[in-house]
Amino acid sequence: MQTAQDGKTDFIPVEQAKTLDGLFNERVKRSPEKIAYRYFNLISEQWSSYTWAQMNQSIARWQAALMQEALAPGDRVAVMVKNCPEWVMFEQAALGLGLVVVPLYTDDRVENAAYVINDAGAKVLLLDNPHQWKEFLAIGDQIAGVKRVVILRSFEPSCMDPNDCTRVVGIRDWLPAHASEVKHFPNDPHSLATIIYTSGTSGRPKGVMLSHHNILSNAYSCLQVIPVLPDDLLLSFLPLSHTFERTSGYYVPMMSGATIAYARSIPQLQEDLSIIRPTLMISVPRIYERVYAGIRAKLAEGSGFARWLFKFAVDVGYGCFEHQQGRGGWQLSHCLWPLLEKLVARKVMNRLGGRLRFVMSGGAALPAEVSRIFIGLGLPILQGYGMTESSPVACANRLQDNVPASVGLPIPGVEVKLGESNALLIRGPNVMMGYWNNPAATAAVISSDGWLNSGDIASIDAQGHVTITGRLKEIIVLSTGEKIPPADMEAAILRDPLFEQAMLIGEARSYLSVMVVLNAAHWQNIVSQYGLDASLNTDQQRQQIEEILLDKITEQTSEFPGYAKIRRVALIQEPWNVENGLLTPTLKLKRAKVLEKYTREVERLYAGH
Repeated sequence: MQTAQDGKTDFIPVEQAKTLDGLFNERVKRSPEKIAYRYFNLISEQWSSYTWAQMNQSIARWQAALMQEALAPGDRVAVMVKNCPEWVMFEQAALGLGLVVVPLYTDDRVENAAYVINDAGAKVLLLDNPHQWKEFLAIGDQIAGVKRVVILRSFEPSCMDPNDCTRVVGIRDWLPAHASEVKHFPNDPHSLATIIYTSGTSGRPKGVMLSHHNILSNAYSCLQVIPVLPDDLLLSFLPLSHTFERTSGYYVPMMSGATIAYARSIPQLQEDLSIIRPTLMISVPRIYERVYAGIRAKLAEGSGFARWLFKFAVDVGYGCFEHQQGRGGWQLSHCLWPLLEKLVARKVMNRLGGRLRFVMSGGAALPAEVSRIFIGLGLPILQGYGMTESSPVACANRLQDNVPASVGLPIPGVEVKLGESNALLIRGPNVMMGYWNNPAATAAVISSDGWLNSGDIASIDAQGHVTITGRLKEIIVLSTGEKIPPADMEAAILRDPLFEQAMLIGEARSYLSVMVVLNAAHWQNIVSQYGLDASLNTDQQRQQIEEILLDKITEQTSEFPGYAKIRRVALIQEPWNVENGLLTPTLKLKRAKVLEKYTREVERLYAGH
């Protein structure tokens, strides 16, 4: 490993940081004038930045404001703000006072957010804009325990309820003009730092308690195998309320001294990539899948030669990758890679900013085809595995040991093994303290000797690479007794850009069916191609479109066993999203909710069976 003396790395060890706010304090000492964060200033309408020293000065003001709220160490404060430097200021100010930070998703349903606020007993709530507060007011005073609501964006006092004047305040009125220095409450590294609520695909979310040491040890272990360097620039667009982004996209760069740029939004991601030109990026598979779908759509519009050339470039590039990894021999075609990289790969990479060294993927399984495309184009994609309860990273692929079908090896300090039903068990300093106010749930997932049951089914090869093969609670068992992991088949279906969303069903049924939401543009192409009425008013047209969709689905799922054949499909018009309660804030399907909403469609799919 490189050392600080060679000018390449400047990692802050866990022992020196001690706490998360201690980590920030040490980074300020080491790199005061280095750019810490870049962001788009809505007032000036241009990209701006903060140095570490400037961030520290701002945090002192935030801390002084918090000290006026009669808070005691251990009190909880909540933040419901989009990724921005102020998110960091609020958290670091709170941590320095020994407070516990509770992150909330900005696009979560207000009822869910209110539940988290009340369950955690948060006393201060930071909001992004006044509209959020109006949404809370619309459901009644369900967060009466919150003593102070701070709104980041400016607003007119007249737009607020007069009864809120005493607890709702704008950021300009709340922050003092000046503050002397940042305080650091003497805190036990093993004390509670944050409560992160799980996505809650079924039932109410549970509050995962993570200590300072949980997160610090996880960040440092990640740095031992994933080379994040001081001159790296990471584009952050996953919400900071997501533990993957929080640890890997916030604390890891802080520990290494890298710079973070906050993307404006997912719709503006392409433009931000071109402007920021990051060297690193962290994402969930869906983002990579969308980029891949865009590539396929563009290829479909081009010539047959263009499609052949692209495929040839990917094949050669992936062959070079396999050779470099020691899994494939050298071939004469590898000599063509510099030319193919210039003609094909570079054009795609330039759309991603042109400077990416590698990207990381986590949160869900990355389809093998998607991974192969990016790697074949010369962009290493490192898939990892983790969960909120493990801070979150447990396993990760390395640049020098990258097995795309797996989630890699355990990171240093973390142990894994297979338990009952091949469930992946995790043990290490990253394992949570437990669930907030829920000892029964804690005991159900953490054994007396410290092993955390992930709930995921896995295999481990002779070299120690972990492959996730299914989810214990998300296995569909047909009436025939056959077991099918729905996520694998759904991922296969979504490789066709026609399908925007898909959910497999068939529990206790004699065959599989699927509900799909189509990509609007590709749906119009289908309508035009087959001369259909988009409203599908007649039984004949509905049958025709079902046959068309089934043909495409069968093609995408041909690799699965015969008993996994999908026999019926239901076309759903309304996309599944967070707003209608069918997706979690981390964009995972709430399967039970979808089934409940579309009971009639399910009955139709199995009518007579």
